[in-house]
Amino acid sequence: MSGFTTPVSVSPALLTPTAQATTADLARGKARDAAEKFESQFLSIMLQQMFQGVETDGPFGGGQGEEMFRSMMTEAMGKQMTKAGGIGLADTIQREILKMQGLT
Repeated sequence: MSGFTTPVSVSPALLTPTAQATTADLARGKARDAAEKFESQFLSIMLQQMFQGVETDGPFGGGQGEEMFRSMMTEAMGKQMTKAGGIGLADTIQREILKMQGLT
């Protein structure tokens, strides 16, 4: 070894409970985001299944274009439903994620 060392200083502010609270808040935010994404995907899949049996042939509807973009429409509907409050699935999932991480 060359004998050179690099001094490392740690700010006392990083060791305070505030830093721990910030980390917990960050984890809660990530858990909420994951829960909302899951609920959005769940609703999208549910809507796709619901729309499978719907006939769209009409004077201004139907065709391959509508079939091709229907999945995009149901995905957008799922996101909007989640943003508007969803069906409560995100709350339950977030609670379970936080419980598994010990942050209840």
